[in-house]
Amino acid sequence: MAHQEPLPRAYEPAEVEKQWFPRWEKGNCFHGDPASAKPGYSIVIPPPNVTGILTLGHVLNNTLQDILCRRARMKGFEVCWFPGTDHAGIATEARVVKFLKQTENVTRDELGREEFIRRVWQWKDEFGGKIIRQLRTLGCSCDWDRERFTMDEGLSAAVRKVFVELYKKGYIYRGQRMINWCPAAKSALSDEEVIYKDVPGKFYYFRYPLADGSGALTVATTRPETMFGDTAVAVHPDDPRYRHLIGKMVKLPLTDREIPVVGDPHADPTKGTGCVKITPGHDPNDFEVGRRCHLEVINIMNPDASLNDFCPAEFAGLDRFAARDLCVKRMEEAGLLEKVEDIVHSVGFSERGDVPIETLVSAQWFCKMGELAKPAIEAVRSGRIKFYPERWSKTYFHWMENIQDWCISRQLWWGHRIPAWYNAKGEIYVGETAPEGDGWTQENDVLDTWFSSWLWPFSIMGWPDGGKAEMAKFYPTNDLVTGPDIIFFWVARMIMAGFEFTGEVPFRNVYFTSIIRDEQGRKLSKSLGNSPDPLDVIREYGADALRFSIAYIAPIGMDIKYSNEKCEIGRNFANKLWNACRFRQMQGDCSADCRSLPAGELSADENWMLAKLDAATLTIEKELNDFRFHAAAHALYDLVWSDFCDWFVEAEKVPMRAGGAVRERALAVLDYTLFRILKLLHPYMPFITEELAHRLGFVDEDKFLMYEEFPTEASGRSDAAAAALVDGKFELVRAGRFLRSSYNIADGKKLKFHIKAVDAATAEFLRREMDSVRSLLNAEAIELGLEAFDSASRGAAASQTVSCGVVCLPLADLIDVDAEIVRLKKQLADLGKWIAGNRARLANEKFVNSAPAQVVADTRSKLAELEQKEAHTRELLDALTK
Repeated sequence: MAHQEPLPRAYEPAEVEKQWFPRWEKGNCFHGDPASAKPGYSIVIPPPNVTGILTLGHVLNNTLQDILCRRARMKGFEVCWFPGTDHAGIATEARVVKFLKQTENVTRDELGREEFIRRVWQWKDEFGGKIIRQLRTLGCSCDWDRERFTMDEGLSAAVRKVFVELYKKGYIYRGQRMINWCPAAKSALSDEEVIYKDVPGKFYYFRYPLADGSGALTVATTRPETMFGDTAVAVHPDDPRYRHLIGKMVKLPLTDREIPVVGDPHADPTKGTGCVKITPGHDPNDFEVGRRCHLEVINIMNPDASLNDFCPAEFAGLDRFAARDLCVKRMEEAGLLEKVEDIVHSVGFSERGDVPIETLVSAQWFCKMGELAKPAIEAVRSGRIKFYPERWSKTYFHWMENIQDWCISRQLWWGHRIPAWYNAKGEIYVGETAPEGDGWTQENDVLDTWFSSWLWPFSIMGWPDGGKAEMAKFYPTNDLVTGPDIIFFWVARMIMAGFEFTGEVPFRNVYFTSIIRDEQGRKLSKSLGNSPDPLDVIREYGADALRFSIAYIAPIGMDIKYSNEKCEIGRNFANKLWNACRFRQMQGDCSADCRSLPAGELSADENWMLAKLDAATLTIEKELNDFRFHAAAHALYDLVWSDFCDWFVEAEKVPMRAGGAVRERALAVLDYTLFRILKLLHPYMPFITEELAHRLGFVDEDKFLMYEEFPTEASGRSDAAAAALVDGKFELVRAGRFLRSSYNIADGKKLKFHIKAVDAATAEFLRREMDSVRSLLNAEAIELGLEAFDSASRGAAASQTVSCGVVCLPLADLIDVDAEIVRLKKQLADLGKWIAGNRARLANEKFVNSAPAQVVADTRSKLAELEQKEAHTRELLDALTK
């Protein structure tokens, strides 16, 4: 039998957690061996930004991944959870630029490209990857020896190979197109990197005078500063108000330029004035009008969104918003501002920079996505890849079936430099290595960060030049756990890349996590001060408590309302389990064979416990197969807290006190149950379960609970029908305890009860269980029969009707009946006043319609609580007066 070590009185999570992670690593527990004969199971971590620190979103995501990996390991799979970090081009470059300015007062441009990139690597080595170290504190069982970084040489080689292959197929091209521009990063953005927000704005109505002096056309704009890029005013060719003006010229205010009036269906006669200013260089729709009408495309902005030298001198160099104000002022002074309207409109913001983007025409690199999308759409439609919750497939299909070319170039220095070279002849060379000969200059732009991330499931395994064993064993991966906010950025693109470069799906199941909010429903953010540091939470509650709590409160497909106090769920649960194990240790050494049940007949309570354990085992297996992590957590919680600790352990104290073979059998069943509980719970709470399994001697010193078999099937020894009788017994006990508490009778006081069984068979069962019932009710004596309690001759009694009969508590010798009647009547009167007051508030339409929704909801909840208390008080009074 394994060595057993006494448990300390109190559970100290920090002491337990700090010792087990090094022991697991020393035991090589997390390594995925491609040569193993076991079936493979793999997950790739969504690579956090190398600049990142642990957030509660990471805690949720990685806890769920770890649950899947630990469970698979216990089910006999060769598990490999591939970890790594993303180079995060925009975020990292911005962070290092700020760092260098603060520490050395030097800019990126002053350092030059080569030196700046060297400094970024230096910063990454010194400060980056902090989040990976923090994930270990959480207990994540990644194969840490396989940690990769998206700019490692192997992954960079994969990026170059993919770029070249797609270029040769004609999917990647360079062209002048309307793109999204982030003035903060001074870089192009893909459509998916633009977040739209409803913000207050203004519609400015400007008059553009006709060049012949015959009048003016009124146009409306939300961006007056773009007027310097106007190259036409458009009217609908069939609009009778303006069609005669097509071909005439208008004077562009504040400039010395004239621009034509053009006829184009983009101008809607039913909207505004019917006249539209056309700025092909700064609006996607206007760009298309410009192509149809052969208009000049003018860019009026510098990379930081200040106005450039094409604009009038007093505007050149001004910030775009300052230029807007000055433009409006000058138009008003010129008598050309007709009116201004306040509006709320949707404005695109840079996801990273959180500043309004600009749309402008620029030479960029693009990737055609239409053909790549086809097999990826079919994979989800056919069920080869399944989404959980399934509703996200609709979002996926909508985007994929309307997919646009992907702008893949970024005007940064940190990232994968585009493998394209130019020469003085205007030739372009694209290759995995530089062209031979002199006179070639490499493209300055780097690739979008997601261009490396979309290769992650196979590039992390060594594709294309290595990793054949890993690919054979672990690819495709099994499951992906990620946030729905990157379904386009990452999930869809990985599926496309998987088919294009490996001919296979990259994963089979995708679980989209919930969004974590605070108790008020707000997203967690540092600016709101509602985003706690998970490491602080771990220090206060323990990693296991945080893991269990966050899974427990995370229903599939619904937002999570989080507060640190909710971690008390996990902490209290851990303490409950610890104390139950301490109680078991106090009964003597644990069974030599905790993996099997004792032979022979079991007691009713033991059969009941096995029935509950079997039902929970099957439920947990089903829920985890369906990625219902919270439902499995609830099943575990109810099994441990209620069934095992509150009922079974208490009920088994009777046979344990009896001694002999009955005691040995009771302890053997308790050990079997406890060991299966620790195995079922291990994926959620790895530290405490590993500690308890070793302390109790269930697992040998040189072995680990994480390699024990995960329970998925019933024991084969339980009888559900017989267990239902014990359910009735425990229901009766709950009713008796309720009667005790209703009259404020101390728990330690021995009481007398009367039980009227529902039938003779039930009476016989309860008679056999009388020692258990008496112990659980802390009863001095119990009368059991088929006759009702005679209150007429024996005095007042309180009663509760349950499925197996009626339990009565004679009150004559316990309380002063007359005084209790007076007390209860007064309580009823008070309750009646409070109920009337709350009903009056809710009957007041002004209160219901104008008070905050939460206040109204709280009032309704309070009324329901008072009404329930009133009904209960009336029952207590009736028991004393009838």
